[in-house]
Order: sequence, then C-alpha cells, then structure tokens
Amino acid sequence: MSHIYCQECGFQNPESANYCSRCGALLVKDGGGVESTQTFTPDDGELSPSDTLDDLAIKGPALVVRSGGGRAGETFLPEGDQTTIGRSPDCGIFLDDVTVSRKHAVLSKRDGVFTIEDQGSLNGTFVNRKRVESAQIDDGDELQIGKYRLTFLNR
Repeated sequence: MSHIYCQECGFQNPESANYCSRCGALLVKDGGGVESTQTFTPDDGELSPSDTLDDLAIKGPALVVRSGGGRAGETFLPEGDQTTIGRSPDCGIFLDDVTVSRKHAVLSKRDGVFTIEDQGSLNGTFVNRKRVESAQIDDGDELQIGKYRLTFLNR
C-alpha cells in the first residue's frame, strides 16, 4: 500500500485519501516528479519560541495563536465569565478549521481562576500537550484546539 504525506503537518495518509486524517488539509498529489524532498523555512507564519509574549503588551486575560491556520499572532480577549471556542461563527473565539468542532471548548472564569472544558470535541482539547476534559489554566499555558496552538496570558 502506498502513502501520501501531508504538506501541512507531514502525517502519512493512504494514497486514496483526499484530506489529511490529522489536520484536515487538502492532500496534493503530484504526478510522480523527480524531486522527493521538501524544504522548510522557519519563517512560515508561526511565532517562534524566541518571540517574546511581553512584546504584545496585553493586559488581562488573552489567548494568542502561536501556530495553526496561518493566524499566528492573532489575539483573542475572552469576555464575561464564559467564552465558547469553536468552528461555529456563534462562538466567542471562532477558529474556522475542520479540525475544530463547532462547539469545541468553553473558557470559564470563576473567582479569578480560569478553566478550559472540552465540550465532547472529536479531536480533544489539550493543555500543555496533555489531553484534558477540564483543567485549570495559568499564565503561559499552551492550549491546543484542533490544529491551533494558543498561549494563555493572564497579566
């Protein structure tokens, strides 16, 4: 059985697939060209670890997209006690990608403490690279929702 590799995330998919099973990207099938290498340049729109979040001058709670969907650097400011995160345009934080469920997660604030709660999403919600159903989040924690990696800031 032959395979095709996703140009977005590098995942190995069956040749018959049209979309990547991991990130949902359209798989590009070439005609069997001669070159089999792929080049990577660090400046692909993602924020590198050397970029400091202090440069953003954010006050209060915020989610900053670190990578995914070409939206690196975009900032979301949660409003109220609960902010929904998902692919639905009705969500407070709208992440338009097939790897994100319509109502993926809820960011809540109770007594000054922030928590993230998965809403039964297909791909799960991760805090610091561990899958969670519900977890307290603190300043600097990394959230992964679908193919998006976000940093939670609370300053």
